[in-house]
Amino acid sequence: MGRAFEYRKARKMKRWGSMARTFTKIGKEIAISIKSGGPDPASNSRLRVLMQNAKNASMPKENVERAIKKAISKDQTDYKEVVYEGYAPYGIAVLVETATDNPTRTVANVRSYFNRCGGSLGTSGCVDYLFEHKCLFKIKNKEGVDIEELELEMIDFGVQEIFTEDDNIIIYGDFEAFGPIQKYIEDNGFEIVTADFERIPSEIKELNEEQMAEVEKLLEKLEDDEDVTDVYHNMKDE
Repeated sequence: MGRAFEYRKARKMKRWGSMARTFTKIGKEIAISIKSGGPDPASNSRLRVLMQNAKNASMPKENVERAIKKAISKDQTDYKEVVYEGYAPYGIAVLVETATDNPTRTVANVRSYFNRCGGSLGTSGCVDYLFEHKCLFKIKNKEGVDIEELELEMIDFGVQEIFTEDDNIIIYGDFEAFGPIQKYIEDNGFEIVTADFERIPSEIKELNEEQMAEVEKLLEKLEDDEDVTDVYHNMKDE
């Protein structure tokens, strides 16, 4: 097993624990996807997987349809995806992904969280190099599938690591390989459970419990902001 497996096993999945927040996140992603690829799932591969993500998150079908209708209306908010980088206490690298209709408001909020919690908001690129940007697919396993053979076959599509998790197959690949991997999965009759992106830290820093608690205060404030879609860090989880 490689680093992606260990990272997935260790990472706390508390973010987006609230169903309402999960729906908000997916709604924003649908809006961004439709703006770039159109409202037809048949021709918009990203929209197809977002609809599947919504289904897996138990998001009602009418909510998804409403998000799509809103995305193609003149009243749709223009969301921008902005990434902020900085340091938490004790030199922990933090990378914050946002989807916002007001970057001025968002950067002011993010900066205030860093400042109030003993960290500092940095410039673009200051910690990005410490994370590998990956695409992630969770697909239903099929009878007779040999994981090692599947991994060998998918290497040419940008896949870097494959492993099983319960009745599913987890696939990690290059960020840029999202489209080719999705096409392979669909063409070969696998059912996509979820598809997303993750940033995996190349180095992990270990802190004591008291230090971790200080860093967690900042992470929680960031995760509670409605413009924030994901928060990544290189602190070793318990």
